[in-house]
Amino acid sequence: MQVDLFLVIGIAAVMVVLAFVLGWFINSKLGKNSMNNAKNSIILAEEKAARLIEEADREAKNIKREKLLEVKDEWLKKKQEFDSEVNNKRQKLQNHEKQLESREESLEKKYELVTQKEKVVKDAEKVIVTQKEDLERKHTELNRLVADQNVRLEKIAQLTADEAKKMLMENMISKAKTDAAQAIKEIRDQAKIDGKKEAQRITIQAIQRTAVDHSVESTVSVVQIQNDEMKGRIIGREGRNIRAFEAATGVDVIVDDTPEAVILSAFDQFRREVARISLERLIADGRIHPARIEEVVAKVELELNEEIQKEGENTLIQLGLHGVHIELVRHIGKMKYRSSYGQNLLQHSIEVAYLTGIMAAELGLDTNLARRAGLLHDVGKTIDRNVEGPHALLGYDLTKKYNEHPIVVNAVGSHHEDIEMEHPLAALVQAADAISGARPGARREPLESYVKRLENLEAIAKSFEGVAKTYAIQAGREIRVVVEPDRVDDVFSDRLANEIAQKIQEEMEYPGQIKVVVIREVRKIAYAK
Repeated sequence: MQVDLFLVIGIAAVMVVLAFVLGWFINSKLGKNSMNNAKNSIILAEEKAARLIEEADREAKNIKREKLLEVKDEWLKKKQEFDSEVNNKRQKLQNHEKQLESREESLEKKYELVTQKEKVVKDAEKVIVTQKEDLERKHTELNRLVADQNVRLEKIAQLTADEAKKMLMENMISKAKTDAAQAIKEIRDQAKIDGKKEAQRITIQAIQRTAVDHSVESTVSVVQIQNDEMKGRIIGREGRNIRAFEAATGVDVIVDDTPEAVILSAFDQFRREVARISLERLIADGRIHPARIEEVVAKVELELNEEIQKEGENTLIQLGLHGVHIELVRHIGKMKYRSSYGQNLLQHSIEVAYLTGIMAAELGLDTNLARRAGLLHDVGKTIDRNVEGPHALLGYDLTKKYNEHPIVVNAVGSHHEDIEMEHPLAALVQAADAISGARPGARREPLESYVKRLENLEAIAKSFEGVAKTYAIQAGREIRVVVEPDRVDDVFSDRLANEIAQKIQEEMEYPGQIKVVVIREVRKIAYAK
């Protein structure tokens, strides 16, 4: 076992020595090969570097040559451009020189002409001075002759120059007035023929398209009751119920012998409507005493105020209008409970709106503005009665306050000519207002005011010189003026008719139009014997 062990150890030692020797030999061989390879690589690298340097030199030379060629080309281009620019400038300078030479020649010619003209002018001035002296001398002589002649004429005519001038001027003025009146008559007659036809067509069409039924508003309302016993409950003990009702509503309650009816009387339609509805509710409820009356009246007033706003909105929808201020809408609703000469104000305003819109459409004007102006023309009548002033001006201020269109504002203020009309729509509103008020049955007028209007009409016509008699006929729609034939001729009669009509327009307010007829009658009497 020991021998084997030593043998193994020896073999192992020999193997280690052999391995060492073999490793050293291999390492020696590999080192030589690595050195050889390194040398070869260095040689190859040097050769490659030499080739790269040579190629770089060649490329550098090529680039240098190309750049030189590019610089030469650029220099040639610049040189050509410079030469071209120089040539152009030289050509321009030559042209300018030619123009200057031409202008110089022209100026020389003009100078010569001016010199010649100056000579001619000087010669002419001398001639003019001579002629002026001659004229002054002749003028002096003429004035002397005229003065002598005037003296002779004054002696012959026994009139001074001022008197003759005055007489001549009076004759000329009279002749001019006569000729002007005749010309005016002819122009007016022709205008009447043309304008009357068109106006009649437009007006008749508007009236036909807006024909409506009219009912005159009254100042009383009738409340039906079930039996006469209810009258006693309405009156109350010692009349306290009726007194409380009248105090709360501001309406007079008339309880008379009329069977099953109680009459409410008041000029204010809103109050009368509040009273009517309140009384009907009290009768239906059966509880009639002062506290209940005040409660019901207050509730009905609130409901009617809301109804006024709705009525205004419905009116605007009916007419196709929008953009109206909410306060103006309320005033429009109030028109339902206002009347003018018995004509309901809201119905009247709606009718005027339609009439104005129709006539505006025929004339090619803005129909929306026309309807708007027609609807609002009487809005001033809805303002508190404590505010004084013409309703047209009150409406003018109200519409202006709530930013209505300037044309609408002017039409509202000028429909009774309180202010000047600034647009044709204002005239249409005025015409539509007259048409609506003049419909048969549309309005009523107290007898006293009617008679007073006729008297004023006759007095205005009677105030003119040469008028003998005046007659207001056809309910004040026509005034006939009889003139003195020896003081008024036919031409003056035509002028007189226009002057009377103008004065009536200025001093009176009336619906529709008034026809002025001037009558001049000449009678020659002879007797056969």
